[in-house]
Amino acid sequence: MKEQLETLNSVTINFGEGGMMIVNIILAFVMFGVALNIKPRTIKDFLKKPKPIIIGILLQWLALPAITFAIALALNRIITPMIALGMILVASCPGGNISNFLSSLSKGNIILSVSVTAITTSFSPIITPLNFFFWGSMYSHFISIKSDIPMLIIPFFPMLEQILLLLGLPIVLGLLFAHCFPSVTKKITKPAQALSVLLFVGMVIVSFAQNFQIFIDNIFYVFFIVMLHNAAALATGYYGAKLSGLPLNDAKSLTIETGIQNSGLGLILLFNNAIFPPEIWHGHYGGMLFITAWWGIWHIISGLCLSYYFRRKIS
Repeated sequence: MKEQLETLNSVTINFGEGGMMIVNIILAFVMFGVALNIKPRTIKDFLKKPKPIIIGILLQWLALPAITFAIALALNRIITPMIALGMILVASCPGGNISNFLSSLSKGNIILSVSVTAITTSFSPIITPLNFFFWGSMYSHFISIKSDIPMLIIPFFPMLEQILLLLGLPIVLGLLFAHCFPSVTKKITKPAQALSVLLFVGMVIVSFAQNFQIFIDNIFYVFFIVMLHNAAALATGYYGAKLSGLPLNDAKSLTIETGIQNSGLGLILLFNNAIFPPEIWHGHYGGMLFITAWWGIWHIISGLCLSYYFRRKIS
């Protein structure tokens, strides 16, 4: 299996200077659209009932990356370092916006879901690179000791600088726009989000078109790894909430918040050569690309199935 997955690392995606500008514009537009949906009432909700929100944030920022790190170590004999780092990157991303819809579908606490998504997204320009650097460096250090693989140095400050610029600025502008023009924001939020999804999907299709056969040849292994990782993420959310003494509706929402990641953000970050420089990553991080891309598909399927189960069987 490990030898088969090594073939993924040969995949490289080079957009060129003009293409990277388009990728950055798409990313900025996506984050601007996400910020439009962050409401000021989130702070009020937090002050009224902080415990479930704090637990949700801790599950997202601490528990999920730690569990992912443990899984990557457990699977070290059968997965490649790039596959493991792809898992860590996904775990470092904030919750996906679809989690709010799924939380409503499962009859969970929608206010809690929106609050956790808003907070984790708002702080993602700092938390995402910090978590990826910390857990990725720990994993790289471990495998360099246990095998002949050289330790991979992950550049934190260049990554932080780029992500603050590409994510932080659009989020701030989106929040300011929503505050200054609430009526316009209400009209454009849904169209902006729909357009950002279409742009993202189109970009992914174009990017992976030349490497489609490689993905098909490895789909079974990629599917197994993502399914296991996603199941662990969902379990972390559910049992973390229950062990914290939260009611069932809160547990439903935090299960979905922890298991539904904004892997699309991770994928776009991987496309950016300024964040993942080819000279440092040796131009071979296809395993990260495929794991992150398949997460974006699978977590929707698993999330819908779990939401249906929560809605029909657990109330």
